[in-house]
Amino acid sequence: MTPQTDPCCDSDLMRSLGMATGHCAVVGLQWGDEGKGKVVDLMASQLDLVVRYNGGANAGHSVQVGDKRYALHLIPSGILSPDAINVLGNGVVIDPAQLVKEIIGLRAEGITIGDNLKISDRAHLVFEYHKVQDVLYDQALAKAMGGTAAIGTTGRGIGPCYADKALRSMAIRVGDLLDEAGLRAKLQRIVAVKNTVLAALAKQCDQPFTPFDADTVLQETLKLAEILRPHICDSAHLLHTAIDAGKRLLFEGANATLLDIDHGTYPFVTSSNCSSLGVHTGTGIPGHKVTNVLGIVKAYQTRVGGGPMPTELNDATAERIREVGKEYGTTTGRPRRVGWLDLVALKYAAQLSGATGIALMLMDVLSGLPELKLCTSYQHNGKTLANFPADANVLDTLTPVYETVPGFEENIEECKRFDDLPDNAHAYIQRIEQFVGTHVVMVSVGPRRDQTVLRNV
Repeated sequence: MTPQTDPCCDSDLMRSLGMATGHCAVVGLQWGDEGKGKVVDLMASQLDLVVRYNGGANAGHSVQVGDKRYALHLIPSGILSPDAINVLGNGVVIDPAQLVKEIIGLRAEGITIGDNLKISDRAHLVFEYHKVQDVLYDQALAKAMGGTAAIGTTGRGIGPCYADKALRSMAIRVGDLLDEAGLRAKLQRIVAVKNTVLAALAKQCDQPFTPFDADTVLQETLKLAEILRPHICDSAHLLHTAIDAGKRLLFEGANATLLDIDHGTYPFVTSSNCSSLGVHTGTGIPGHKVTNVLGIVKAYQTRVGGGPMPTELNDATAERIREVGKEYGTTTGRPRRVGWLDLVALKYAAQLSGATGIALMLMDVLSGLPELKLCTSYQHNGKTLANFPADANVLDTLTPVYETVPGFEENIEECKRFDDLPDNAHAYIQRIEQFVGTHVVMVSVGPRRDQTVLRNV
């Protein structure tokens, strides 16, 4: 069983988005939670394979079909489309326990998961010791900084797993699940080292620590491996074979461009390349193959965890947007920080990811606000900054410069065509396009699939 598609998922969807041919990537252009899951779900019925290329279970994609809401963490959002093959690429770090839990949960909802889910044998695995390490590192750093949280990790073990990937001899990959003897040998040495490191961290943080037992970890992992075994494959070969056969691919990003490990608000970022630049290393598909990049953008700004956010609000407007937009984390449940749309950051992210179109999400949340503000530059030490600075300290101390535009009172949740949107909503969209230099090709006016307005530009 798979949820039925809604009317907006018709045969000319990709044409309406200006993506009638070629492979495409769906990428968040802010700090995540923009609504990528909904867009991937919409597009998946028009494409053959949906490929996740980065991140881990710290990312959460919410998809609402009719009155039913699905929360996805590792499995690509295309799993809700009947004919799409869903692939976890080599750039993803996979928590096998979370993945199995997700598979079991979706099957209980009547979602078919079989040959439509593939897992790269080159993807790296997250273990429980990574999660403990994640939390202890954050506590140790906070203690060293006088009690202030260092980064604001989700504690899902993502950073330590990517770090072990770079360390090489400390890493275990999905393909290792198929070799029990090899897996046992690797766990024996890795767990010994982890216990030494974690015991020292726990002592520094005044926390209790029970050493991990390699044999116990092995047996728990082997049980999970039996469930995952049928899905493991050489994903690079699978994807290139599909391309050669004329199949169309959709690359699904987790997190978002401003959280990119190289190009985001470092060090307040995630641990992977989550801009469209990560598609190529995270899947093995070269750059020239991906000709369409749809940038996903909220009509305002949100962020979870620490780090600079120039347009952040701490007032009644922020509280209203948070409640109307249900701005609480899919994975953590944490309330999201809220602010006005930052066009300087958006232009930077759109250029970096090569966005060929923008999907403007949660536009309905702004309905009823008397005026809207758009950040068009920054002030710092008496100077105007028109670009997005690399220094997080600069970002944290600058002052946003706003343009104020009229809001719109009309309820837009039932708008079906772009022309149905209020004039002031049109003006807001046009100002975004003018500043960023990229067309808005989709506007979301509600959480359901059918609450999506497509625009021919």
